[in-house]
Amino acid sequence: MSLPAEFHEIAKRVNNWGRWGADDEIGTLNLITDEVVREAAACVRSGLRVPLALPLRQDGVQTGVIPGRVNPLHVMVQINQEVFGPGTVACSDDAVTMGLQAGTHWDALSHVSHSGRLYNGRPADTVTPHGGAAFGGIDKPRHIVSRGVLLDVARALGRERLDGGHAVTPEDLDAAEEFAGTRVRAGDIVLVRTGQIRSYLAGDRHAYGYPSPGLSVRTPEWFHARDVAAVANDTLTFEIFPPEIDDLWLAVHALDLVEMGMPQGQNWNLEELSTACGEVGHHSFLLSAMPEPFTGGTGTPVAPVAIL
Repeated sequence: MSLPAEFHEIAKRVNNWGRWGADDEIGTLNLITDEVVREAAACVRSGLRVPLALPLRQDGVQTGVIPGRVNPLHVMVQINQEVFGPGTVACSDDAVTMGLQAGTHWDALSHVSHSGRLYNGRPADTVTPHGGAAFGGIDKPRHIVSRGVLLDVARALGRERLDGGHAVTPEDLDAAEEFAGTRVRAGDIVLVRTGQIRSYLAGDRHAYGYPSPGLSVRTPEWFHARDVAAVANDTLTFEIFPPEIDDLWLAVHALDLVEMGMPQGQNWNLEELSTACGEVGHHSFLLSAMPEPFTGGTGTPVAPVAIL
């Protein structure tokens, strides 16, 4: 089944192919300039640090719905072992097997394709079984630090958590921007809170995944108009799930990652940040969200920290 005309019309309006050159592999992260980072540092007022990552654990957010995306399998490979002989310093080491997008993560630009193409028009078959992503891998962004802005859509609409069928619209983002008291600007990283992660934190992994509120297919144009560098939210699927348009699966992924070249993040815990922003009275902050540089990776675990 081919993608509908509505999708292709939006794709043309948000397309960034060639904007930063034919060889560009980091897309909208180019918008995070030195000046943007200097201005982001000026957001730090109290020094309060708020962690945004879920703990990596075997009973994490994955339920088996996405094939191969396993929760972390953590094993000890040595325990108090005197590696260099009796009486020497003893070491404990561990190892882990996990899906790179299993928990709080960034999606690389190579994470999805459509019509045989990745971001910047590169062929989708540059992602291979043994080499992973030859183009647009998560190792290409060397750092992700910028001004973060929390768009607390749930609280802006007077709720703790949006309903499962709620597609977050540009109008919702406008309302959350007004609630935040700041305007999203070029180079910002936007964090969209739906409150959906409260289901997971309450112990219901299945309710967390489905049905889920999330970003509407109309939102990429909002982010494109403001030159946003990256977007993350507190859901498993990022966009509304099931989709708002019948049989149009992962349309927002394709528009963000393939057409716009904008990284996106999922499973970010924004609950403590929502409370902290309400208490301090501002919703912008310095955000450090450094990707683990897995060569050829189509995503990576991340442990973001907001500094208010």
